[in-house]
Amino acid sequence: MASAGTPLTDKAVQFAPTMPIMSPSDFVWHRIKIPSLQKLLFHIMTENNTPTQSADWLISNSVHDLEPGAFALAPQILPIGPLLATNRPEISAGGHFLQQDYECLEWLDRQPPCSVIYVAFGSSGMLKTAHVEELALGLELTNRPFLWVVRPEAIDGAGDWDGFLERVAGRGRIIGWAPQQRVLDHPSTACFISHCGWNSTLESVSSGVPMLCWPYFADQFINQSYVCDIWKVGLRLEEDGKGIVASEEINRKIDRLLGDGAFRESVLRLKGKVWSSAREGGQSHENLRKFIDWIKK
Repeated sequence: MASAGTPLTDKAVQFAPTMPIMSPSDFVWHRIKIPSLQKLLFHIMTENNTPTQSADWLISNSVHDLEPGAFALAPQILPIGPLLATNRPEISAGGHFLQQDYECLEWLDRQPPCSVIYVAFGSSGMLKTAHVEELALGLELTNRPFLWVVRPEAIDGAGDWDGFLERVAGRGRIIGWAPQQRVLDHPSTACFISHCGWNSTLESVSSGVPMLCWPYFADQFINQSYVCDIWKVGLRLEEDGKGIVASEEINRKIDRLLGDGAFRESVLRLKGKVWSSAREGGQSHENLRKFIDWIKK
């Protein structure tokens, strides 16, 4: 690795059998396409290594069974996850970037069980106009109900948006922001098209919802590898020769994800491990108790 973080080889690496095989092009800093920011992030990460190694403990919003190889390499990191928002109304409205649309939950109540495609790309992700248009066409091709979170600025420049809304009015709902954990927990939700941010990934696994992965920067490509290659609870959405995820690819992958019961079975098994770890006596629960006892000393 060069001093600026530029990979000297394209040879893939795997740090442990239960960790993804990673191409150097997927390293967190390298996925940021602006060279000056690549170098800055690389140096921030390397400079953080010394204080990280000198810490007695670090806590992580993860679960040991999700990343056993990583935690074996860094025993000072205590996974205490999943750290998820509570469903209590007096708390669930706080800590969000945008106003949540709780009416979408009533809409979900009217949909058949395990039928709805949930689509969300986080608070900062931006899809190119061509991607937005292909995604809309792909959702239309599925002929399935869908709930799509679209921040207003994310649809600027899209083509015949009004025509699309008319064609899917009976089965599609588009909102500005969702109470995501409650959407993923809803029995009508069938799958999650996601950018694979870690919080979204952990929420999806914790809810037992398989994923279609559409990462765009930073750690999201490594998270995608966990989802698709290690846990086997989702599929990649592949770009075509023009760098576009085509509508046909979206439709095909949704059919495969929802038509193969193995994905649902795998994610439900993983969900069980996650919540077993969080319960009293589980590893995350014990790690948190260990950390609290250490603070009290």
